[in-house]
Amino acid sequence: MFGRKTSFNCGRRFSIDLILKGKSRFRRIDSINGDSSSSGSKGKGNPFLVPGATVATIAMLGALHARRMYSDKKIEEARESGIEPELQPDVKAKFLNMLPLRSISRFWGHLCGKELPVWVRPYAHRAWARAFHSNLEEVGLPLKEYASLKDFAIRRLKDGARPINSDPHTLMSPVDGTVLRVGELKEGVMIEQVKGFSYSVSSLLGARALLPLMASPAHEDTSCQQEKKLNSSSNKSWWRISLASPKLREEHSSPPSPMKGLFYCVIYLTPGNYHRIHSPVDWNVVVRRHFSGRLYPVNSRAIRTIKNLYVENERVVLEGRWQEGYMAMAAVGATNIGSIELFIEPGLRTNLPRKKLVQSEAPQERVYEPQVMLKKGDEVGAFNMGSTVVLVFQAPTTSPSSEFSFCVEKGDKIQMGEALGRWHQQL
Repeated sequence: MFGRKTSFNCGRRFSIDLILKGKSRFRRIDSINGDSSSSGSKGKGNPFLVPGATVATIAMLGALHARRMYSDKKIEEARESGIEPELQPDVKAKFLNMLPLRSISRFWGHLCGKELPVWVRPYAHRAWARAFHSNLEEVGLPLKEYASLKDFAIRRLKDGARPINSDPHTLMSPVDGTVLRVGELKEGVMIEQVKGFSYSVSSLLGARALLPLMASPAHEDTSCQQEKKLNSSSNKSWWRISLASPKLREEHSSPPSPMKGLFYCVIYLTPGNYHRIHSPVDWNVVVRRHFSGRLYPVNSRAIRTIKNLYVENERVVLEGRWQEGYMAMAAVGATNIGSIELFIEPGLRTNLPRKKLVQSEAPQERVYEPQVMLKKGDEVGAFNMGSTVVLVFQAPTTSPSSEFSFCVEKGDKIQMGEALGRWHQQL
């Protein structure tokens, strides 16, 4: 019996070994076949992979472009019918949040600042003018004198190309562009971005803006302290700034200032417009604030798809006083236009690399001591490309004979030096 068990066990062990050897042999054959097939596929490649991906990408971009054109056409038809577009956030607005727009704008600025060979300059500048519809007949210098695209973008114009409106009772446009919004600030002190959505003026100009608003007694005490601090450094000036009151207080006694309204105007500059910013009136600049924000585009599509567009973007704000009261001018940056030059403060640098990734950084503020006095038409700053300027100002509203009124409407084209608004002298 013992011998039978032994022979049986040996036979079973032999059969198991055969099965295992067969399986391992099949595995080796499968692995060899698999390796040969994979190596063959790597060597030959899929001839349809790259062309297919290219066609798919082109088709997707074409579909997105067609969708955008269809949407823009519908909006234009609605606008012609008197229907204003409303805020409609889309996928593009969310996608822009993920892009390093500040770095892209710095790279673009660096590229545009590269000096071009003399023989290339006329061709490059003519191509730019053709692409963005710039008027070369107004250029102040021969095209070969502009060493880079940046120099051409912020070029001066020929003498007399932009005559300044000399009427002392007019407020002129500080830039070339298209009027997007005009009006009087009412309760809430909000500026409409699109139909149904507005942003606050204090968010645009800063929480410490010198806006002539109704203040509580506690705020008036704080404002008076701020006023004394500012006035202590400007005792020789003929005027003083009141942060709580819209009145202009002179050293000598004068009749009470009439009640004045608070108005606003938003002007959009295309890349082909004249890019220098000028003073709209004679005024004294008191404060400069630099907000280091995002750099979204500011075209019509961005306006109707991105909330708080001008509040989110990087901007430079100037505040001060003129003969009718408060005056503020905000130069808003945009994609590829992060660099905002300020001629009255050449040391100011914008769109610098951030140390922090927090968007709600406090603005950099500077109080000018002494105040910067600007005459109507003086150069204030420049954009490297097109962008947006927002004016907020006081003007007379006491009687029909002296009431301020705008000379332009929403959608009008305007040039620097032309009248934005006018009022008559009170008799």
